[in-house]
Amino acid sequence: MNKQLLLQNQLCFPIYAASRLITQLYGEHFKAFDLTYPQYLVFLVLWEKSPRKVTEIADLLMLDTGTVTPLIKRMEKRGWIVRKRSAKDERSVDVQLTSEGRKLEKHFATLPEKLLCDVDCKKGELQTLHKTLNKLNEQMKITLEGGHHE
Repeated sequence: MNKQLLLQNQLCFPIYAASRLITQLYGEHFKAFDLTYPQYLVFLVLWEKSPRKVTEIADLLMLDTGTVTPLIKRMEKRGWIVRKRSAKDERSVDVQLTSEGRKLEKHFATLPEKLLCDVDCKKGELQTLHKTLNKLNEQMKITLEGGHHE
């Protein structure tokens, strides 16, 4: 057996497992609102700035518009956001929070810190991990786009 192919030696597996576990931890807090983790991510970018174009949301979340559009449609049905065709470009759709969507921001404002306490990690360790993962993601995006690393 090639040791390079052992599950325990793969970088991808702990990242994948952590992603699934994080989604589960957050999911426990979303049940009462019938909110999904991907919808929460859409909220995060809209709470930062609203309105935003669908393409901008997709880019920020590293998803394609075909994935983001159904999320946004479901959120609109819930009354959390509204979609409007751009006056400047009919092909472009602006997404804006409603007052109901803003109310959720207040509810979830303490969630990241609460989850940090729940997993009993030191803030400095998580900041280092965050920085490392962002760097790794940027490097992988460059690779996927056909670029080269320095």
